[in-house]
Parts: sequence; C-alpha cells; structure tokens
Amino acid sequence: MAKGNRKGKKDTKTTGRKENRVKEEEELKKLQERIDEYDPKINESQISQFSDLPISQQTLRGLKEASFVSMTDIQKKTIPIALKGEDVMGTARTGSGKTLAFLVPTIEALIRNKITEYDGLAALIVSPTRELAVQIFEVLTKIGKHNTFSAGLVTGGKDVKYEKERVSRMNILVGTPGRISQHLNEAVGMETSNLQVLVLDEADRCLDMGFKKQIDNIVGHLPPTRQTLLFSATQSDNVKDLARLSLANPQKIGVSTDQEISSTPESLDQYYVNVQLDEKLDVLWSFIKSHLKSKILVFFSSSKQVQYAYETFRTLQPGISLLKLYGRHKQTARLETTMKFTKAQHVCLFATDIVARGLDFPAIDWVVQVDCPEDAATYVHRVGRSARFGRKGKSLMFLLPSEEEGMLKRLKIHKIEPKMMNIKQKSKKSIRPQLQSLCFKDPIIKNLGQRAFISYFRSVYIQKDKDIFKVEELPAESFAASLGLPGAPKIKIKGDPNTKEKKNASRKLLALSKANDEGDEQQEDKNKVRTKYDRMFERKNQTILSDHFLNMTGSKANGKEEDSDDDFMTVRRKDHDLAEDELPDLSLPDSKRQAKKALSKKASLASKGNPTKLVFDDDGVAHAIYELEEEEDFIKAGDAKKQKEDFVAKEREVMKVTDLADKETEKQKRQEKKRKRKDIERRLREDEDESDSNEPVVATLGVPDLERDMEQPSSDEEEPAAKKPKWFDNDEDEKKKKKATEFIEYDESETLEDLESLTAKLLGN
Repeated sequence: MAKGNRKGKKDTKTTGRKENRVKEEEELKKLQERIDEYDPKINESQISQFSDLPISQQTLRGLKEASFVSMTDIQKKTIPIALKGEDVMGTARTGSGKTLAFLVPTIEALIRNKITEYDGLAALIVSPTRELAVQIFEVLTKIGKHNTFSAGLVTGGKDVKYEKERVSRMNILVGTPGRISQHLNEAVGMETSNLQVLVLDEADRCLDMGFKKQIDNIVGHLPPTRQTLLFSATQSDNVKDLARLSLANPQKIGVSTDQEISSTPESLDQYYVNVQLDEKLDVLWSFIKSHLKSKILVFFSSSKQVQYAYETFRTLQPGISLLKLYGRHKQTARLETTMKFTKAQHVCLFATDIVARGLDFPAIDWVVQVDCPEDAATYVHRVGRSARFGRKGKSLMFLLPSEEEGMLKRLKIHKIEPKMMNIKQKSKKSIRPQLQSLCFKDPIIKNLGQRAFISYFRSVYIQKDKDIFKVEELPAESFAASLGLPGAPKIKIKGDPNTKEKKNASRKLLALSKANDEGDEQQEDKNKVRTKYDRMFERKNQTILSDHFLNMTGSKANGKEEDSDDDFMTVRRKDHDLAEDELPDLSLPDSKRQAKKALSKKASLASKGNPTKLVFDDDGVAHAIYELEEEEDFIKAGDAKKQKEDFVAKEREVMKVTDLADKETEKQKRQEKKRKRKDIERRLREDEDESDSNEPVVATLGVPDLERDMEQPSSDEEEPAAKKPKWFDNDEDEKKKKKATEFIEYDESETLEDLESLTAKLLGN
C-alpha cells in the first residue's frame, strides 16, 4: 500500500508540473499575440499606465508593489517599440524615467525567450558610474522579484575573484564598463552566445569618461543577433558613431533633428550670480547658512576642491549635515554617502560631476554649481538632479565676470535662460579669517588648500572653450588668500609646450644661459653641494613646512641674513678640502692579485689598518670618534695608578647617584602598583556592600590574585615568582601566623548561655 501511495504522489506531481508548463506556454503565446497585434503609433495616446501594456503578470505585480503605476512620456514611446524586439536609441531630459524604459523590455524579453537560471548570461546593462549601476540594480530587484531570473552587480572596488566565481551563473548583469570588460576577458565560465539584450545607459557619459575601448571590447564579445537599447540624456557625434556600430536600424525616440541637447525640467527655477573668484567660498557659506532647512547638492570641478570645502566647512560647523562624494573614494564609502544623502531631509553634499548623471536623489531643493560647467550638456545634467518627475526644484550657478557672457550665450543657443540673482551684502559673511586660522594651525588643511588651488587652475586650463575659461585672467594671489593660504603656490601644468621645449633642449646650453643671465652670484650658488633635502626644503608653497624648517638650509633669505641666536635649529654647513692622498682609489685593478686584495677585507686591513670614522661638532670641525690623549699631557697629570684610582672613585660616585635615582623610580613604581591594587579592592568591597543582602551567596573557586591579574607588569620590571617554603621552615610557626590573621564570626549574644559558649570558644582558640 505504501508503494502505491508513493507512486500516486509522484504521478500527481508530474501531472501538476505538466499542467503548469502548459499554462505558462499558453500565457506566453497570448502575450506574444498581444505584442504582435499592438501598434505603438495607434495606441500611444490610449495608454497611460503599465497595465495597458502587453507585459506579463509577474512584471505588473512587481511594478505595482514598487509604486510604479503611471508611465512618463519616454516610457510610453520606448517600451512598446522595445517589446517588439527592435533596437532603440532613446534620448530624454534628466529625471524622465529612462531606467524603467529599458528594464521592463529587458525582463519581458527574457520571459518570452524562456530564459532560466541555467541558461547563462541573457541581458547585459552597462552604466558609466558605480552609483548609477547600484541604482539600476535596486530598481531591477524591486520590479523583477516575482521572476526566477538571477541578477548580479559588478563594479570597480570589489573583489574580482569573488565576482568571477559567480558571474557565470547570472542571467542579468549590471555593471560599469571597466569591470564588465575585465570579466569578459578573464572569467572562464562567462558565456555570451545566449545574450538577448544589451543596454547602454548614459552612453554619452561612458564615452566622455574614456570608456570607448572598454565598450568596443564588450560589443566585440557579444553575438550580432541581439537587441540593443541605447539611452542618453544628450546626443553627440560620439554617441551617433557608437549607435552605428552597435545598433541595427534603430528607432530614434525623443530626439529631433535640430536638437542635440535635451531641455531642462519645466518645474526647475534656474538662477545665476556674478561672483568674483576670491568670494566664491564666502557666498557659498552664506547661502548654506541661509538654507539650513533644505537639501542642497553642490558641484565643484575637482575632487581636491571637494575635500578642502568639506574639511573646512565641517570644522566651522554651518549648522547642517555635510557629506562629500568624488571618484577616488572607496566603494563602501561612496555607497554609504549615497544612501545617507538619499534618506536625509536636510543635508548638503559636496560632489564632483560623478553625481551629475542618472542618479535619482529624491527631493533635492537646490543644485549649486560653484564652478562653471564645461558646456551646456554638463549644465543640463547637473541641474537635472533637482525637479525630477515633475517635482519643483531650484538651481544656482556661480559665474566669474570673464565667464558670464560666454556661458550665457552657450545656454541661450539651447533655449536655456537662467535668471540673474543679486547678492545682498548684508547677508553675505566672510569666512576668510577663519580659513587663514585653520591653515595656520593645521598643516593638513593648508596642504588641502594648496592642492585645491592647483587643481582649480588646472581644470580651467584644460577646458576646450577658451572664450569662457580664461586662465590668464584669474586672480591667483587673491584666490589663494581666500583659501587661507599665505601665498599662491607654483603651478606646473603637464602638456605645456614651453616645458616640453625645455625638456628636449640641451642641458649644457641651459646651464650656460643661466650662468650668463644670472651672473657670478648665481654661478656660485650652483656650485654648492645640494642634496635632495635642500631641494625639498626649497619648495615653500607646495609643502606644509613652516618657516623655522626653512632656516635649516638658509633658503629663506638665500644666505643674506645674519646669524642670530634665535635660529636655534640652524645648521652651519662647511665644505672640507680633501687631499688627494685621502681620497680612495676607485680605479679598476690591473691584476687578479690586486682585485683579490681590493675585495678581501683581511688584505685591506693588513695594508691600510682599521677604518676610521669622523664626527662633526657644532662648528663643523671633524673629530675622530675616540681621540687619544698626548703622552706629554698624560705624564703631566701624574702617576698612572693615581689617575686610575681617581677615575674609579669618580665613576663610583656617579654610580651611587644613578643607583639612588633608580631606587627612587622603583619605589614610585611599587607605590603606584599598590595604590591601584587598593583601588580595585575598594571598588570590589563597595560593590559587595551595595548588593542586596537577600541574594544567595556565590562561591568562587580559586581566589584571583589581584596584583597579578588586574595589573600588567611594566616593561622594565617583571613580577617576582611566588617563593616556595624551604625545608627548614617551621610549620608550627606558620600555623600560628595563620591563626593570628584569622577572623572569627559570631552572632550577637542574647542570653547568658550564648555568652558562655562564646567565651569557651575564644579561650579554646
């Protein structure tokens, strides 16, 4: 009977599985029929929600649970075409919902092609930054949690070996171009022959960040029979070239022929202010202080400026939480900062353009651009972090007088006209004295300020649009003073044609020209012995060394100042004339005997004697390590035995003084150890007194040695071992000592009989 029941259960299971497979196949057929019958041009005006699309119930359920009900314009135009399996080249303004526009067709393509967890890689999603990849992966897990696909996230900054072991088992892979290209080249089990969909998100940003080789490598590993979805917020020639290589007859969505850059959100209020370079930090501080109940995103042009602004503002405490984010942060720190800024209500984030693309931070009130964007496309991406999905937002851009006219013209070409905002002088507060004080007290802050200064000038120098960015008109000294620096650091820019010519020129000719131009004085300074430490201390403005360190080499005044008693760290250097016979013979040996003599330590000592060393006193005079007294002086001092006795007596007195000092130190150590032990015993007694008298008595096995367990022995003293009793010790004396130290506990006597028994007990002891 039992066997029959088991067979019956197996039959019911197999029939149940067959029925489920038949139902799934029927649903897939109906779904494919709906997609074939669906005409995007006719039905575009009739659909407004995801439930109107021919997609599976699992995807609809995931969208509904993630609160995605209504579709945006780019989703209405893109998803129906992508569901039919056609290649798509989509462009829309930031914050329009491009992520769902490619995730929904990707999931549906895998469902219709009956992809299982054992079929390997079927969809590949490439994004330019780690933060954007994490955001895409989070949305994918929300809307696709009712499907059986396996999904993975691969980005830089993680363990490559850990990813290689698991990447071959993923159906959907989300990652950055560099890490995906690395896995395609190195991962053994990563098979791409079954790939169905390739998604290139923020393709223009991928190319701008220098990922063209990685993307070409990725496309080269993939089969040509695939569906490609390319999305971007802007259109450029590089993106069009990439589309020609990777897309086959793509459907262009959201792009008009005369528009290369998509417009900014309609609910965004855009402003700009005319600010001098040395007043930028003052204006930023005043703005933050007047918007403490807001969520602010501040853009700088370099990571060094982000670090300097974050450290100084955090020390000055504006009254709002501060965060920083830039590319060279560790992966864990970047994700932690992103999560904090997403969840916080009132916060200010200092960041570079790594945050400008694709990231969806909810409810940003202000986007502040402290440094001018490189072009109109960068401006669109930056301000697009606010006013997303129809919400209201504001943006503020700082423009120098030399940048105002050119930047406004570039924006006006793309129908972007920000309004001018005037700064109230009453509300503006200067923090220059505080920054100077920080740089004076903290060398690290000063170093950050110098790096921020150099990185800003380099960022302006490398810009292509020279009508806007004019590095020669920047006030270097006043900008350095606004950062709290004592002077403007020297800037060495790579790629300067003058430096290249100097590098390729003859060094002898340069030396002769310097000698002729600078005169005999410069030639004398050149002939002096200069070490690497001399060159290090001469870099005054690019190091954190203070003035008293520069006195060590006399580089502060080039040797023109007189010697003073205050310069206690000044080293008087002296060049020594060496005779030719004192110099070692560096010529090659002529014979094997000479070579053996030169290499043999024993042979060299036999001919030249023991090697000697010299030490220099404060005046620069050389002395031998052990200088022997002259014989005449020794005879004048008296008898040798008497000198020996005097020397021994003198050293004996010195030893007595040292011994007394050592004993006093030892005594203090013992007293300190005793005091600590008594403190511990006192605390234990207090704890016992405070404990409840009704608590049960706890017996402890092995009484701890407080002196040994609670106290660590000092490094120069070890704990003496416990002395064992000698064979001649008297046991009776020991017993008497123990009895003398014992305590007898007794209850309070109430009757005469109790007193008598107590007396007998005491007499017996």
